[in-house]
Amino acid sequence: MARWFEKRFEKRAEAASASPDLQLPQILTRLFSVISESALLVAPGERVLFASAEIGRLAVVKEGRVIGQPVIELIRQARKVDQVVESRLEFKRGRIGSATQELLMRAVSMPELGSGSVLVLIADESESRLVDEVRRDFVANISHELKTPIGALSILAEAVVEASNDPEAVKRFAQRMGSEAIRLGELVQDIIDLSRIQSNDPLSNAEIVKLGGVVQESIDRTRLAAQKREITLSSTLIGEIAVVGNREQLITALTNLVNNAIAYSPDRTQVGIGVTVSDGIVEIAVSDQGIGISEANKERIFERFYRVDPARSRATGGTGLGLAIVKHIVTNHGGEIKVWSIEGAGSTFKIRLPLASNSQEVA
Repeated sequence: MARWFEKRFEKRAEAASASPDLQLPQILTRLFSVISESALLVAPGERVLFASAEIGRLAVVKEGRVIGQPVIELIRQARKVDQVVESRLEFKRGRIGSATQELLMRAVSMPELGSGSVLVLIADESESRLVDEVRRDFVANISHELKTPIGALSILAEAVVEASNDPEAVKRFAQRMGSEAIRLGELVQDIIDLSRIQSNDPLSNAEIVKLGGVVQESIDRTRLAAQKREITLSSTLIGEIAVVGNREQLITALTNLVNNAIAYSPDRTQVGIGVTVSDGIVEIAVSDQGIGISEANKERIFERFYRVDPARSRATGGTGLGLAIVKHIVTNHGGEIKVWSIEGAGSTFKIRLPLASNSQEVA
């Protein structure tokens, strides 16, 4: 790839020298538009002469200079040898949280553009890695979790046949079959949602997302469930607070937290949604007055299919995937999720995300 680029660039460089109206940035922009990798052109001192549009989300450039010692070492190595050097590097997706992105970097010296100049091509391989993980997780999840409702439907179908002369028994078994079918459908949908979220990097096509709309949409989607239980939903004034990411995924995460709070709260209580900003970090807190979570369960609640109270989950239709989906969305946005809870005193889940650089709170 780099050798192809070098040959193509030499031809364009000759054209540029023959035509003073054709400026170097225009050549680079035209060339980089036909290759899939992000690109950097670096001068001595690791000054960035050119960066393609996608570089901003990869966190390898700050204030016009390359950052990160592994990247700098790769560039310096390329200056010493007359060949392409490459390395796979992991970077944090944001200031907080443990999520990373895997980048394949290729660097080659470009003395034609000035002494010490280096071209760096960067491919984000995080998505291909996520696809592999999704494939493995999907097979494991399907084989493990679908056995229960499918087995129940099989047993109930046999019971209906045996009770064919008892209309009341047939009706009872049919109702149970309906409930199991609904549960099976919800489980399949949650598995599909989780797989889709895992394989779709929200930062690859990120946008500025205002949290006021996210909170309002989440309340709208959960209002009916809250009204049935006479639970009050309340939220604080948010203003123009915004983050970078995927709006629909963020709505899904917050909706799951609110639904979870409703499911584990007594009737005629309150669920609150609050948004605060501190030191460039946005915190979205969902608080309830529910049954709380024990210390032992706090460590496992974000695991797939883990249920704090299996009996209550069956009663409320929970699949054990809601919080796992929330965690994947938050970590993929470069954030983290924390939980505070005392048994019998309710719980508070906090989504923490980096604040968008042009966002500010409006009172």
